[in-house]
Amino acid sequence: MYAAVFVLITWQVLADGPLLRVDERLDRSVVRHGPQGIAEVLTDLGSMPVALPVLALALAWALWRGARASVLAGALTMAVVPALVVPLKLWTDRAGPLTDATGYYPSGHTATAMVAYGTAALVLLPFTGRRITVPFAAVLTAATAVGLVLRGYHWPLDVVASGALCGVLLLVLGAVLRWLARRAGDAEAS
Repeated sequence: MYAAVFVLITWQVLADGPLLRVDERLDRSVVRHGPQGIAEVLTDLGSMPVALPVLALALAWALWRGARASVLAGALTMAVVPALVVPLKLWTDRAGPLTDATGYYPSGHTATAMVAYGTAALVLLPFTGRRITVPFAAVLTAATAVGLVLRGYHWPLDVVASGALCGVLLLVLGAVLRWLARRAGDAEAS
């Protein structure tokens, strides 16, 4: 489903489809509404200087707990983000809501937030439990997306598409981490 949403939105962006009109109307109704200082802080949650140290701390803690393979999988997942997002920004060449400059689709800040916090949550899951890590990652990612739209840094579809693309990455990471856990369990049972 995530992949289908991403493909649909990307098609609409490239074809200048009807979803873009809805996106523009929605953007006009919300941009620069609400407390802008808070919105700016929320956007910073998706910046590399904020999100990457959080991920690094989570990976360091998991490494200390002996989850070497999980840490490697998590680090590789984060490394994939710019390899996917940067070419997509160049290919789609979408202008931002408040500028003629291009390269706004998909949202890099949303991708950074979702993968950094989502990866941290998934890698820490065996040690902390879903009740803490997953909701925390979801709230930080959603807060970043809301801040980006309210400040006018991205169109709503930019952040939705980025979330869909990164949802695929996190589903793959989750599958890899489950496989690693089963493999470790099988090795212990042998």
